[in-house]
Amino acid sequence: MADKTNFTADEWKKVLESPLLAGFAVSAGDPSGFIGTLQEGFASAKVLAQAKSDPNVDALVKAVVNDLLTADGRAAAREGIKGVVDGAKPAEFKDRALSELRRTASILDSKAPNESKAFKNWLNQMANLVAEAGVEGGFLGFGGVKVSDAERATLAEISTALSA
Repeated sequence: MADKTNFTADEWKKVLESPLLAGFAVSAGDPSGFIGTLQEGFASAKVLAQAKSDPNVDALVKAVVNDLLTADGRAAAREGIKGVVDGAKPAEFKDRALSELRRTASILDSKAPNESKAFKNWLNQMANLVAEAGVEGGFLGFGGVKVSDAERATLAEISTALSA
């Protein structure tokens, strides 16, 4: 059963950042405006809260969620997101997030091979829920779609990045 002790400090930081990066990649793939961004943020928070209270959740997921709920864990994860956006143009955010998710997938495969698949499935689930959080397009919430074509493409890219 893998937990924080299976990883170096830098590796754990990458694993800790990954839930935020999965949601961030979706948001960057098709920016939704202020309300949509809030809805997507709430969707990420909901996934974390569900994992915290679910007794059947994978132990590695639980360890990451518990660490993210500490001040130090949140600071480390935010620092990771900051590293993705620093010096980048908004058009580069998604590609940078995907690159970091590929690195995380590699770390998980080498350091937690038994938990890797479940953790990466959880990240994909989080990304999907973020994509479904708001209505894209339309006017004042009318006439839009739940998941835009750009979000659907980003979800496929996330899935590919995590399968590495």
